[in-house]
Amino acid sequence: MLSLHNTKCECGHQNAVGTVLCESCGKPLIEDAAEETPLEMRYDGVARRSQKSNPNPIDRIWNFFSSVKIAVYLILLTLIAASLGTIYPQESSFLNNFEPDTYYKEEYGTLGHIYYLLGLSHTFESWWFIMLLVMIGTSLVICSLDRVLPLYRALSKQQVRKHLRFILRQKTVYEAQIDVPAEQWVEQIGAQLQKKRYRIHSDGTALLAEKNRFSRWGPYINHIGLIVFLLAILARGIPGWQMDSYVTIPDGDTVHIDGTNYFVKNEKFTVTYYTDEELPEKLQGKARAKLYETKAVLYKCSAECGDGLNETPVLTEVYKHDIKVNSPLQYDGLKLYQFDYDVTPKLKSVNPMLIDKQTGEAYGPFELPMKDPALDYDLGPYHLKLVANYMEFSVNDSGEPVTLGREPNAPAFVFLITGPGLPEKGQPYMYFPMQKDKEKFGQDTLNAAIADKFEIKVDGMENVHFAEASTYLNVRIDKALPYVWVGAAISMIGLLMGSYWQHRRIWLRIDDGKLSLGAHTNKNWYGMRADVAAALRSQGISIDPKSLDNGGNNA
Repeated sequence: MLSLHNTKCECGHQNAVGTVLCESCGKPLIEDAAEETPLEMRYDGVARRSQKSNPNPIDRIWNFFSSVKIAVYLILLTLIAASLGTIYPQESSFLNNFEPDTYYKEEYGTLGHIYYLLGLSHTFESWWFIMLLVMIGTSLVICSLDRVLPLYRALSKQQVRKHLRFILRQKTVYEAQIDVPAEQWVEQIGAQLQKKRYRIHSDGTALLAEKNRFSRWGPYINHIGLIVFLLAILARGIPGWQMDSYVTIPDGDTVHIDGTNYFVKNEKFTVTYYTDEELPEKLQGKARAKLYETKAVLYKCSAECGDGLNETPVLTEVYKHDIKVNSPLQYDGLKLYQFDYDVTPKLKSVNPMLIDKQTGEAYGPFELPMKDPALDYDLGPYHLKLVANYMEFSVNDSGEPVTLGREPNAPAFVFLITGPGLPEKGQPYMYFPMQKDKEKFGQDTLNAAIADKFEIKVDGMENVHFAEASTYLNVRIDKALPYVWVGAAISMIGLLMGSYWQHRRIWLRIDDGKLSLGAHTNKNWYGMRADVAAALRSQGISIDPKSLDNGGNNA
């Protein structure tokens, strides 16, 4: 830390504590043993807040985040964390429901289980990963402010006539006696430099030539772009701003897109296969999809949009599109991509009847869809209330009923039957629409005594309805994506500004016929020396550009 207490330079300018070079005349304010070495011109020697000698707690936080070393460490930690998050698939990448605590162990063994326990299976949504991004953003902001404000102050206060020690301790220096009147010589060399697109500022026998100052702001514009980029990434955590999920829609069904106010209908799914004549010999005899598409209709719910199963939402058609691979349905930021399909017939609905075994009376039939069934059914003197619905029924190790997925591969329904001859609170009845499931799980055994009184069954295959095919759609919403591109574009502009242009300055003064010239650039010293040598050559002074070097870094 610097502990300077300078107040005024000999030129009369008041400098802030910590200033290395006078903001006005450029005189070095630190006495050092290496008087002949080139000056440190970073930020033109202006003091930065992070250099305060007696920092308070806020200053210490500022100093922490203003450190480039800390910024590099944060970026490395984030890269390592992001790499760890790609070892195994993230939880958000899976289609349909699955149990992550068992999946990673069964699929990847002990390492997979440890991966899940460490929380790496949802790395990019974790609080610690988001915190790393926030810290990187904070570091970018503070690093920029700590440097750009002093730099702006230094460049906006440049004086034409600089102190001799400032000029002669630049990395490119030239001294000589001249015979031409001083002001005339300054005017002539200024005209030559102007041809090289330098902006000329003169003060009698002193001159400042400068070009490409804008390039000094390139790194900070790059930082602004990165900050916009990070904010856009973090904005994806705002509800409704980002979605990447999947929906399964049997032919003719309309399903709700979770987390939105939209419904999508699969009017018809079709798949076309290559013929053997269209395939190479080694692939012949195998089914290869040539084209698969979903004739989709997008609806927006305008009323009764709650989650209650008895509510029938009021839908308004907003868009229709035939979804194909690489041709998604796009509407108001919502995109539906063709992801996969299943041409295996799926049970869609049944129309069973309630049979009173004691009287032989049959009540019904009533419509029972596999998805989103109604909660209540009135059948003659009896009432059926749906209390549980399993799409893929199974029994876990604890003997409790569970569902293994969202598709009706083994559907089961639990009804509470009330009516004559039954307890006031009703009696439960488990119904399996598919015969194989009735036998596998023992429907009559599960229902016990009530199985002797009632039976729910389907009379004829005309009361069983299948969906011939199902389409899988990938649902995406990314409102932050335009801001990601804006941030990337801003960052690229800053990168180009700082990479392809260099800020070049030439100071000179003539005192009693003696020329003192110094030049500085933030990069490409070969070009800087060439400009100076060319300007001197136009005044009849032939000099080797390499001889202008004052011990600086000539990279």
